[in-house]
Amino acid sequence: MRIAFIGGGNMGRAMLSAILNQDLTSPQNIIVSDKNPEILVRLRQDFNVFTTEDNFDAASRGNIIVLAIKPQNLEEVMPEIKGKLNKNQLVLSIIAGRSIATLQNGLEHAAIIRAMPNTPAYIGKGITVWTATEGVTNEQKEKADAILKAMGKELYITDENFIDMSTAISGSGPAYVFLFIKSLIDAAVDIGLPPDAARQLVLQTLAGSVEFTAKSGMELAQLMQMVTSPGGTTAESLKVFENGKFKELIAQAVNAAYRKAKQIRG
Repeated sequence: MRIAFIGGGNMGRAMLSAILNQDLTSPQNIIVSDKNPEILVRLRQDFNVFTTEDNFDAASRGNIIVLAIKPQNLEEVMPEIKGKLNKNQLVLSIIAGRSIATLQNGLEHAAIIRAMPNTPAYIGKGITVWTATEGVTNEQKEKADAILKAMGKELYITDENFIDMSTAISGSGPAYVFLFIKSLIDAAVDIGLPPDAARQLVLQTLAGSVEFTAKSGMELAQLMQMVTSPGGTTAESLKVFENGKFKELIAQAVNAAYRKAKQIRG
């Protein structure tokens, strides 16, 4: 595979790193374009890949073209490669909120995959939701599947609308988790725990709880009952969450992200 990245920011770098870690291709077969020369210098130093500030130059060198730019930059990038791709090239977009129709019209290209990865891809623990146009061949799907699996788990869907929904859950979700982790660590420190101990307790508690949830096969309500004794400490703390409308607040946050994803979709 010869893979061209248009955009070398955080998610592009995460995908590039995963691809090389899984030996899906060699650094000599990867090309990255970015308008920021500092980003290109770091990518050359860290991965020994070919870099350029010319997006068309990058696109012309790859049989898979990964669009890893910010949504607001798409209108600037598309005219640079519009109508210049050959039918055997695959475009794999990880741009939040930008629809397949926008990409097909803006690039004048049929073979497009739209995917939504998340930041745990940095360590191969991400999850990516993706879909493909009819113009994508089975061979291209297999290559895309291998790339996405290098970052963790992947979930193929046929309805593109689910990608905007997934953006609000798995795409933005790590930030929700990081906020909860930080808040719990801060609260632990506030009651007197040393910061290092607080961080260790919180991280292992969350990691263990997630793994237990996945492996136990039990419903979440049952798991909560296991921890919650009537009149005990957990019951007392859960009352505070309930009084603060914790579940409603999460629902509002997810809906806000979903509305924003639909708003920028075009």
